[in-house]
Amino acid sequence: MSGIYIHIPFCRKACSYCDFHFSTSLNEKTNVLNAILKEITLRKKYLSTNQLDSIYFGGGTPSILSEQDLGLIINHLSKYFFWQKKIEITLEANPDDISPLKLKQWTSLGINRLSIGVQSFNDEELKWMNRAHNSSESISSVKIAQDLGFDNISIDLIYGSKFQTISSWDLTLQQAISLNTQHISSYNLTIEKSTALGLKNNRGLEPSVCDDLSSQQFLLLSEKLGQADFIQYEISNFGKKDFFAVHNTNYWLQKNYMGIGPSAHSFNGFSRQWNLKNNLFYVNALKNNTDFFVLENLSLKNRYNEYVLTRLRTIWGCNEIEINQLFGLDILAHFKKVATEKKEFFEIKKNIYTLNKSGQLQADGIASDLFLL
Repeated sequence: MSGIYIHIPFCRKACSYCDFHFSTSLNEKTNVLNAILKEITLRKKYLSTNQLDSIYFGGGTPSILSEQDLGLIINHLSKYFFWQKKIEITLEANPDDISPLKLKQWTSLGINRLSIGVQSFNDEELKWMNRAHNSSESISSVKIAQDLGFDNISIDLIYGSKFQTISSWDLTLQQAISLNTQHISSYNLTIEKSTALGLKNNRGLEPSVCDDLSSQQFLLLSEKLGQADFIQYEISNFGKKDFFAVHNTNYWLQKNYMGIGPSAHSFNGFSRQWNLKNNLFYVNALKNNTDFFVLENLSLKNRYNEYVLTRLRTIWGCNEIEINQLFGLDILAHFKKVATEKKEFFEIKKNIYTLNKSGQLQADGIASDLFLL
């Protein structure tokens, strides 16, 4: 089976750290939605199967859409794709968008998983992030969703900001665990140059992220969530048993997925493509039947590098047998040679290489060393 990602490029506010594609103006909403519907029609045969195991509404802020908007997309997908009741349909939602009415509407559309953008339980930090909610709304949004029957909820958390110490991060984790959600995604703050935070950092008005402190917070995150029966199935993703995100897992295991909407990425095993990262350009391209995406055909080297980059981050790791089958003996020999040189960062069981905690702290660098250049 395959998955579909729908990028909804609208937000009420611009978070200070966010580098994803979005607009705070809804003027183009109708045109973007119509373009999304047309893209679905044009690409209905992109995937190798029309059987779906996940639909993921990301953004941006998909919860900004009305019931009618979301229903329009889901109903259009159902014209070309099939799914059973067990499909995972995720909606990214901000706490301030969550209400009993909206939750009932989402349920009626078949949405059965929420990814709630909590980010922090510190009101001062949330204000600094330019988030539209406060900590009490974060907590109440999860509880309201649980009360109305949602039993597959993920929350997002960010660590590494200037507001956090080890002790405050510990309190954040205790609060997150107490909410009894099924999944937690937690990311180290990255200061991107083009964001409001990045511009202030460049002018010396905001400090850079302290790598040593972030590393300590990551290790505490892993320890505390492990004690609470979360499984770290990917470096930044923690799920209870049977609650690993299907969408996330498909991505990390390099299964085929199709991305719809401006800036969305797609992967079919042999090529990768990404849509125009501009609402107006995307809309006009679909309207005028011109190219709305950039295509990259992946060489054997590219495919191996992507395999290493994604699989190394997971509990499934890099498998010698898979590498041989997918890429051949010469590439396997290269992988084993470099991995042996860096064996202190790996756990190796039955020819499967996974990163230990020290390795997870340096995952991107280790993957880069394993790449074919």
